[in-house]
Amino acid sequence: MSKKVITPGKDIVASMVPEFKKELQDLVVKEGVTELEIDLTGVEMVDSVGLGAFIATHNTLSQKDGKLTVVKASSDIYSLFKTMRLDQHFEIQQEG
Repeated sequence: MSKKVITPGKDIVASMVPEFKKELQDLVVKEGVTELEIDLTGVEMVDSVGLGAFIATHNTLSQKDGKLTVVKASSDIYSLFKTMRLDQHFEIQQEG
């Protein structure tokens, strides 16, 4: 099982999502990563397009019996993920 940690370091919003999604898909599909951890240090905002990137990555990993974990989410982002019930699909850890 291959594990990788990535830290975008900036807000996950529409303008950066295509590049971010490609990076995630390349890791999972081309490099065969099955455990992906996304460290949200420095991320203050995730918009609906950003949420879609997390969901798409989770779905791709699920097809490979893989696992997505989101760590160091700010309280606002953590609340957003919980409100959207994404915590029922993959692990989300709050910073601190």
